[in-house]
Amino acid sequence: MTIKVIIVDDQAMVRAGFAALLAAQSDIDVVGEAPDGRQGVEVSRHTHPDVVLMDVRMPEMDGLEAARQLLDPPRGVTHRPKVLMLTTFDVDDYVYEALRAGASGFLLKDAPPADLISAVRVVAAGEALLAPSVTRRLIADFARQRPANRRKDTLALRRGALTPRETEVLELIARGLSNQEIAESLVLAEQTVKTHIGRVLAKLELRDRAQAVIFAYESGLVSPGGQ
Repeated sequence: MTIKVIIVDDQAMVRAGFAALLAAQSDIDVVGEAPDGRQGVEVSRHTHPDVVLMDVRMPEMDGLEAARQLLDPPRGVTHRPKVLMLTTFDVDDYVYEALRAGASGFLLKDAPPADLISAVRVVAAGEALLAPSVTRRLIADFARQRPANRRKDTLALRRGALTPRETEVLELIARGLSNQEIAESLVLAEQTVKTHIGRVLAKLELRDRAQAVIFAYESGLVSPGGQ
C-alpha cells in the first residue's frame, strides 16, 4: 500500500529536497506541497494524504494552528491525516502543544535522510515518533508548563482504570522506551507489550503513544528529572 504524503514548508528548497527523497521510495507518493499552513490545510483537504510533513514556523498560518485544523476538522470533514511536525532546536516550545493537539510526533529538519523516510513509515503505520532524546526535550517543555493541580488530580483518577502492569508500561513509554526495550525491561513478549499499550490507549481514550507520554506527565505518574 502506497503512503500518500504532502509537504508543508515555507522554504521551497526544503520542500523540493524532501519531495525528491520521498518520491524515490517505492512505497511513498508525494501528492502535494504548500508554502504555509493555510494552503497546507487546503491541499490536505483536497488530496487526503496519509501523512502531512508540517513545518512549525510559517507565514499566514503556522504549523501548530494548521495541525489543529487538520486533526480537529469542522463538521462534515472526515479525513484526519497523521501529522509529523518538522522543527529545529529553537522551536521546541511549539512541540508540546503540537503533540497535545494530536500530532504523531516530530522530526528535526536536519535529521539524516534515512530518518525522514523511516519517520513517514512509522507515523503512517499509526505509531508515534518519540525517540528517547525527543522525549527528554518534551519533558523539559512540560516542566515549564505544568498543568493546574485540579487537572492533575482528574487525570490521576482516570489513570486508576489501569492495571498495575498497564501502569508500568505507561511509565516506560513516558521514559522514551521502545516496545522492544519495554519487553526486555518487564521480561515480556513484544506482542504482549503491544497488547498492553493498546489497552492503555483505549482505557485512557488517547490517540497514540505521543499523547500517552503527555498523559503520564500531566497525571503525575512521572515527573521531569525523575528518571
